[in-house]
Amino acid sequence: MPESTTKPRYAVLLTFFFLTGLLSAFFYYFLTHGIAPSAGRLYNYGVMWSPGVAALLTARLFRRDVSGLGWSWPRTPIVAWCYLIPLFYTLAAYLLVWFGGWGGFPNQDFVAQASVALGWGKLPAWLFVPCLFLFNAIWGMIPGMATALGEEIGWRGLLVPELARGAGYTQVSLITGIIWAVWHFPILLYGDYNNGAPAWYGLSCFTLLVVSISFVYTWFRLKTGSLWTGVLLHASHNLFVQTVFTPLTRDTGPTKYFIDEFGIALPVVCLVLAVLFWRKRHALVVTSGKMPAEVVQESRLR
Repeated sequence: MPESTTKPRYAVLLTFFFLTGLLSAFFYYFLTHGIAPSAGRLYNYGVMWSPGVAALLTARLFRRDVSGLGWSWPRTPIVAWCYLIPLFYTLAAYLLVWFGGWGGFPNQDFVAQASVALGWGKLPAWLFVPCLFLFNAIWGMIPGMATALGEEIGWRGLLVPELARGAGYTQVSLITGIIWAVWHFPILLYGDYNNGAPAWYGLSCFTLLVVSISFVYTWFRLKTGSLWTGVLLHASHNLFVQTVFTPLTRDTGPTKYFIDEFGIALPVVCLVLAVLFWRKRHALVVTSGKMPAEVVQESRLR
């Protein structure tokens, strides 16, 4: 018979953390020991899927129904918002950088190389940039969701609803964000997941960014009961930061201190966004102080 749902919550969480750490350590070892770029992509996929595999194994070990991880597809307006919100905050951050003079636009070297690589070498820069944006914005989400799903099964599929059984939105967002950020630390400190800024600076900016956007991801997860909101937000974030705005930004000297996930612009904008969602936290509760019944039904691991 299935185990009782009164099983101590910490046992599930500790099992998930242990398995995530064990699986991630295997891939992190290779990623931090100078391997070929082609192999590095494979190990990156392995790392990103470690939380998801750990969550599925944890559910199996505790004889819980994996359908409780939140597989229902959200409504179309929610899907649109989860895609657009990262676009809005990344665009806002990079506009600040460009107009502030901390980075230039566009990066002509990148434009020249990318246009040749894509076979668009005859396009002028003014036409290439919007074409590249549209191309990535449409097709880039497919591989992005495939990798983001691995993380989100763990973070938003298991961790968030498990924590929400005994903690409020603010605590769940903070705890999840801190764990999510710390999980990245090995590759930030010892790998190539950085932009050249001092380690302490990049680590601080990255942590503030991840904890801030955790308030957004957690809000949508608890509001809809769907882990796909996290997948869409995560994939859209990676898409616009890593394949659009960062490569299109020209280095003007202090640029590395302002752009990407290791500069200050994105964390500041996302901190403001986190406050806005924190002020909407009351939309997640009813008068009894519990999560809405439909969220409990979707998010609980049976």
